[in-house]
Amino acid sequence: MTDVSLYWLRKDLRLSDNPALRAALSRGGCTVCVFILDTESEGALPIGAASAWWLHHSLTALMNEIEGLGGKLILRRGPSQKCLIDLCQETGATAVYWNRCYEPDAVSRDSEIKKILKEQDLLVESFNGSLLHEPWEVQTKAGGSYGVFSPFWKAEQALGELPQPIPAPKKLPALPSAIDSDALEDWSLLPVAPDWAGGLRESWTPGETGARTRLAAFLDEIAQGYNETRNRPDIEGTSRLSPHLAFGEISPREIWHIALDRVRADKSGALEKGVWSFLRELGWRDFNHNLLFYNPSLPDTNYNSRFDAFPWQNDPDAVTAWEQGKTGYPLVDAGMRELWHTGFMHNRVRMVVASFLIKHLMIDWRVGEAWFRDTLVDADLANNVANWQWTAGCGADAAPYFRIFNPIGQGEKFDPDGLYIRHWVPELKNMPTKYLNKPWEAPPDILKTAGVNLGKTYPKPIVSHIQARNRALDAYNDIKGAA
Repeated sequence: MTDVSLYWLRKDLRLSDNPALRAALSRGGCTVCVFILDTESEGALPIGAASAWWLHHSLTALMNEIEGLGGKLILRRGPSQKCLIDLCQETGATAVYWNRCYEPDAVSRDSEIKKILKEQDLLVESFNGSLLHEPWEVQTKAGGSYGVFSPFWKAEQALGELPQPIPAPKKLPALPSAIDSDALEDWSLLPVAPDWAGGLRESWTPGETGARTRLAAFLDEIAQGYNETRNRPDIEGTSRLSPHLAFGEISPREIWHIALDRVRADKSGALEKGVWSFLRELGWRDFNHNLLFYNPSLPDTNYNSRFDAFPWQNDPDAVTAWEQGKTGYPLVDAGMRELWHTGFMHNRVRMVVASFLIKHLMIDWRVGEAWFRDTLVDADLANNVANWQWTAGCGADAAPYFRIFNPIGQGEKFDPDGLYIRHWVPELKNMPTKYLNKPWEAPPDILKTAGVNLGKTYPKPIVSHIQARNRALDAYNDIKGAA
């Protein structure tokens, strides 16, 4: 009788450098690849609309790749535990493999599933397929977890060379008999009426091939100056690999090796500084996952409990203006419109728009985190939560509480010619650069020449920067004094 193994895919939608897939194939026999859309298990988070769009196309790409190797990707919808037990019974599988997830509810779910499957005399193994190092591998000398990035990064680098990536299989033998599978279209992951995904289709190519193409373009065209261009939203200065990483279409370990191989091959040495600045961002990604792993309440509670007393405001109109990119602050509005159109926002601008919501509008960071989780194609719970808390000042390794990004100054510094703002806020495309980030200061004749009618063609600021800044500082000082 042929041995059958199940390989359960989650955030590892690729064939290369896939340790769980390699383990399943190494048993010989047949490997059944399955993806389960689980929105029913306890603690399961609803998938955001932008992520659902990406998932549909990523699964489509992966199904084509698997079929090209002779296999088939089985799709099931429902509680993961039930679906896996059903598939083991249907296929006669004697082993189940997966790559680990590190979100608190996923850890609890997977531990329970592993326990139940083992009680049924199944071989069950899980692997690291999504981080450079697993949370328990990067610890302090006392055996605890890190709350500050710099020593974490130093400790992670001290762990030595990463294993070489695992090559993709050359074939995927499937069961001779058919296995029932859902039709991807029946999951209704794509928007229908209205179809708001045109900008996403223009901007992205989900799938493992798209990830590799994106990495190659970054190393060819951007990496050399990355440490300088990464803060500039007006130019192509970042890798834009984050959604590919979020869905596991390429592993951080493979990115690490490909990037360093390019550095070693570059005799001029021009790539080294930029590449290491980029690889440091992979370290931040690991750090954020460590924070979430060791602080499972992070999505709902402040890492620094002192901020529990912060006087958040209830202002639905302000939240709506922020979501729609109609705050009257051009850089903030440009970022929110980029997000709505492409499912992505430049990281520098993410910090500015998050700071604006939290500190200018005094809106709870959890409101912004939820909006990002719904609208970002790279939505990742660990990165999203940790970065929102960092900006709020209540997170680990957070900026000083009094750091309040000035959306005017940030625009003038990082979009000096106004290319980013003019692209996403075309109402202001004819404004002189001098007034582009503060159109309310432009003389009437300048506004008229630029075709800008404040309050009609472009909104007036919904808050005063100075007044909002002072209000936020007063609130922060109050909770500091109450500590």
